[in-house]
Amino acid sequence: MTRDESNKNYMEEQIEEIEDEFNEDLGIGENSSDDNSSNNGDDEEGFSKDDEVILSPAKIILIKFRNNKLAMVGFWIFAIIVATVIVTHFYTKIIGYDFAYTDTALKNLPPSLDYPFGTDKYGRNTFVRVLEGGWISLQVGFLSTFMAVTIGLIMGAISGYFGGVVDIVIMRIVEVIYSFPFLAIAYIISAIFIDKPAEYRLYVTVFTMGLIMWTGLARLVRGQIMGLREQEFILATKALGIKKRHQITRHLIPNVLATVVVSATLTFASSILSEAFLSFLGLSVTEPIPTWGALLSKAAKNSTSLRKYWWIWVFPGIMLFMFIMSINLVGEGLRDAIDPKSEYTTKAQKRAMKAMKKMARLEAKKEKETVKGGA
Repeated sequence: MTRDESNKNYMEEQIEEIEDEFNEDLGIGENSSDDNSSNNGDDEEGFSKDDEVILSPAKIILIKFRNNKLAMVGFWIFAIIVATVIVTHFYTKIIGYDFAYTDTALKNLPPSLDYPFGTDKYGRNTFVRVLEGGWISLQVGFLSTFMAVTIGLIMGAISGYFGGVVDIVIMRIVEVIYSFPFLAIAYIISAIFIDKPAEYRLYVTVFTMGLIMWTGLARLVRGQIMGLREQEFILATKALGIKKRHQITRHLIPNVLATVVVSATLTFASSILSEAFLSFLGLSVTEPIPTWGALLSKAAKNSTSLRKYWWIWVFPGIMLFMFIMSINLVGEGLRDAIDPKSEYTTKAQKRAMKAMKKMARLEAKKEKETVKGGA
């Protein structure tokens, strides 16, 4: 056997293997044609009715989200940070860690095995303080987002469904709240509650954010429900005499949940940034309770710290950046997954496409070898 013949046989074997792999990924077996002739319920491609799978909307959203690599990266970063922050918080509670303890002999130590994130000017462990600082951000993010989404969803649904005077009144309230200067309100509240405990100030901050951040979602929900209330399924509920609150809660709100979920992720990220901003200005919880914004503020007050003691601001800055980035990635992934017009490919389809490309390259190589042999 000549060398050209051996190469030709090798490429033919490779093509056959790729074709088998391609058929396997598509779920087409070798005996699909025989099964097709023996089963009356089979379609032309060899699939029977038993092979048909009806996916629920939630399953389709999950498949789309899991096939979005950036969204999954953001999800795992978010999950790791949240788990680490929660474990650190309860660990410090159990052992009775004192965040007010200082030791000047350990001040401004660079990162090491004993102190992975170094120490600050009071000799406090920056590693523990950075991880604990995320606990305040998580509380503010979750609580203020829950409050903003609840108020915005209810007000937007009522405004969009009833219209008329109700819609006018609610929209005027939205415009008034939307025009409030957030920074001025934060300064006023901080001055009023400056003598209160840190936990009390925290809940006041959450309450303030929740009252201000619901306006955008209310407008979105109102606009969508105003379009949905004229649809046939809502007219049918009215004809059947279903109560108005059930029309809103059971038929209208479920149809706008996609918008609500995406808006909630954006509100969550915005809440954490707002809390960090308030902490940076000293308007949120105070020492010795750490927050990411407060840690950055301490470093920014001294130019020497920014240049010489970089670990004081780099690590809380990285944590804040990674957390916000992960939330935005998850939000973008949810938006694409919920969008019914977005396309997606499963892992089996990706393997089949890869096999097709490989088979095309081998076919081209085989044709090239044939032309070369004929010459």
